Amino acid sequence: MSRLSLFDCSGLPSAKQIHTRSLSIGLAMCAVLAIWPGERARAADWPLRGSLAPQPTYVRWDGWQFGVEAGWGTLRNDFGNSTSPLVAFILRNTTQEAEFAPSTWTTLPANTTNGPVFGGYIGYNMQWDQLVVGVDLGYKYANLATGASDSIARQFVTSDNFTNTVSIDARATFKLVDYATLRARAGYAWGNFLPYAVVGIAAGRFNYGTTVTVHSTGTPNPPPPGTAFVLDETASSGKTNAIVGGVAAGLGVDWAVTPGMYLRAEWEYVAFAPVNGSRSNINTGKVGVGARF
Repeated sequence: MSRLSLFDCSGLPSAKQIHTRSLSIGLAMCAVLAIWPGERARAADWPLRGSLAPQPTYVRWDGWQFGVEAGWGTLRNDFGNSTSPLVAFILRNTTQEAEFAPSTWTTLPANTTNGPVFGGYIGYNMQWDQLVVGVDLGYKYANLATGASDSIARQFVTSDNFTNTVSIDARATFKLVDYATLRARAGYAWGNFLPYAVVGIAAGRFNYGTTVTVHSTGTPNPPPPGTAFVLDETASSGKTNAIVGGVAAGLGVDWAVTPGMYLRAEWEYVAFAPVNGSRSNINTGKVGVGARF
């Protein structure tokens, strides 16, 4: 047996076949490596377009809203100048009024009263991210009444050498029936809450009445330059359903309890223009429920 018979290579692949197989395996590996980074990149990008995207943490408040509310109001009325027109009318064309102006005396004090207030409103909100601005039109039924009665007396000598004594007795009633407001509102959405501030104008409906009695005497000083006199006169004024303007301001917070419903707590201050010489304002604390649509 020859040496070559012990090492028969007829069953082994040739060098050309080995080279062809190596080339095929190399091309397949290159294709896998070329495709794998792209697939990995697409897999990494998918969550960013889905569940991992940031979501707002506050409620949307834009759109129309409607609500009802109830609270407790404190009406304060300063009657200080309410007697002035009547006293000036009674003492018209007198030396007493010309020189000592009893019509400017503060006869009646300020007074306050408390009671329930009920109402409702409708409004519209616009929202940019967490900033919320809007406007609302509201109505409040108050029916709060107050009054005062007092007197004042002074003695003085006028230029005509008379010793004068003037006393004023007065009483007044004042009632706020209801009022309406038109307010602008600005707030900041924070979770389910919307703290806000309001400012606007108001119009109130009032019933009022004032009665004044003036007792005036004049005695000439010696030597007598004239004749003594006595004056007793009463005058009254009043009006029902007087409409008076004013300004309004307040602070509050809304709490969204469902997507379409919210609760409200608010403090509101309204100052009215003078009514028959009286200045009035009302402070109200209210709670309510509203709907958004």
